[in-house]
Amino acid sequence: MDVINNLMARTSYRGKYKQDAVPREDLQTILEAGLAAPSGCNKQTTSLIAIDSPEVLSKLMALLGTGVGITAPAMVCVLTRRIVAYADRTYYKQDYSAAIQNMLLAICALGYETCWVEGHITDKDQIGRQMADVLGVPQEYELVCYLPVGIPMDDLKHVKKQPFEQRAWFNGFELNEG
Repeated sequence: MDVINNLMARTSYRGKYKQDAVPREDLQTILEAGLAAPSGCNKQTTSLIAIDSPEVLSKLMALLGTGVGITAPAMVCVLTRRIVAYADRTYYKQDYSAAIQNMLLAICALGYETCWVEGHITDKDQIGRQMADVLGVPQEYELVCYLPVGIPMDDLKHVKKQPFEQRAWFNGFELNEG
């Protein structure tokens, strides 16, 4: 699938997954795609962990309860460090967002589905830190997101997007109501 078709076809998958294993080579390709993303001032604040061990997945899924992707046969956890790029500015959110987008596209291109799961991972209940502890992640790293990876069991559901004319313009902002 070419890049543009991949961009237009990708959707967040929140259903159940088939238990077909994701080959280690595919997981490595997904990680490499994430690490190929740009990073502010080349600080490379994003790190990644692929999980394909049923035992480790089981421990993580126990923390997630009924969360998205708990039936996935593989998962990628996204880690970040808040490294100052310059003048007390950090770009870690932009860095890990770019890495995640690259991985979302790579996952789709390889024939799998996923969903960017972040909200409750970084919430006050500290599930991200609990997951990081299971994975042996040092304290200076934050686990900010996970991507379940696998072959979907259910049909994909594409959400309706607002019309182009309501969200994009040429040469200036135009409010087109209607």
